[in-house]
Amino acid sequence: MHKQTFQYLIGGIFALVIAMAIGRFSYTVILPYMQDTFAFSRATAGFLATSNYLGYLVGALVAGRLEIGDKRIPFLQISLIISILTTAMMGFTDAIIAWYVFRFISGVMSAFVFVVAASLVLDQLAGNGKSHLSGLFYSGVGTGIALSAIIVSPIHAMFDWDGTWIALALFSVILLVFVVFFIKPVTQHTQQKSSQTVALRKFPPTTWMKWLILAYSLEGLGYIVTGTFIVSIAEESTDFHGDASFVWFVVGIAAMPSCIVCSKLAQRYGYVRTLLISMLFQGLGIVLPAFATNTMTLYTSAFIFGATFMGITTVATTLARRIVPVNSHQILGYLTAGYALGQVLGPSLAGTLANYTNSYQYALFGATAVVVV
Repeated sequence: MHKQTFQYLIGGIFALVIAMAIGRFSYTVILPYMQDTFAFSRATAGFLATSNYLGYLVGALVAGRLEIGDKRIPFLQISLIISILTTAMMGFTDAIIAWYVFRFISGVMSAFVFVVAASLVLDQLAGNGKSHLSGLFYSGVGTGIALSAIIVSPIHAMFDWDGTWIALALFSVILLVFVVFFIKPVTQHTQQKSSQTVALRKFPPTTWMKWLILAYSLEGLGYIVTGTFIVSIAEESTDFHGDASFVWFVVGIAAMPSCIVCSKLAQRYGYVRTLLISMLFQGLGIVLPAFATNTMTLYTSAFIFGATFMGITTVATTLARRIVPVNSHQILGYLTAGYALGQVLGPSLAGTLANYTNSYQYALFGATAVVVV
């Protein structure tokens, strides 16, 4: 592999760990500790998640309209710095209104990072004939989730919930150094090669995009219910035995290879067929805790969820870039915006419904139905 392509891949993975795995999803595993300390409701937990996803929606919409051209790299670096700051600031206050603000800004930055990093890395891979490695790039989210699940519990034991946020931010700073070092402007030779590749490749019809955006938006609405509440479900269950944060570790472990596996399956059996099967399989994982919340059921649900949610993202975004290969950050922005809109609605609806019924059961049934549709 070309050295610069390898560096872009590693830098992109670290960028996703910072903004997605830590900036966005670490909230899921820290949430039960925050609830224990402040005793806020399921609805409040859902609204906090929604604040982050609303920011993600705004960020995706803005990213889809930006004309940043050759400014993508400094834009990525600034977004990562702000993402790290918002993670750290969660630990410096116990005011819920401030948390809403920080989670919103974090959401905006995570969308910027996801869209721009994906654009940079996928363009680099395509330009060097390595598009099949896109799954490695997206595995950064699963890697970060597994890592955060491992380290959050012992950090919390030493420094409580607030120190956990700050420690994760400090860890992100170390990763940022590698991102800055690895993701640098491409050489002219690579740029020309990329242009030639675009000219020679045959792409799917652009009429597919509206259906892909619709399907991906519904996926965002459905998957995020499990993505937000699965650790809390384990924490509240009297039938679950063990550390609830380990459920999130299972999600991360399953997510790590899922991007590579789904990418391989899409190349062999087709992108649409792979998306269809993955979403149906994910629906099964989402609905399992609605029937029972014992240890085996929750671990199985976590594994299926982890094995599908980032795999679906890998296949959907790679397909979108193949349909619209020019100015890929814009189409990825619009695709991500639909996904983010679903995420905005999901936690609030699920949290409110769970609060009203005193159970996550109906929220899980609803989320499964949406993903199946």
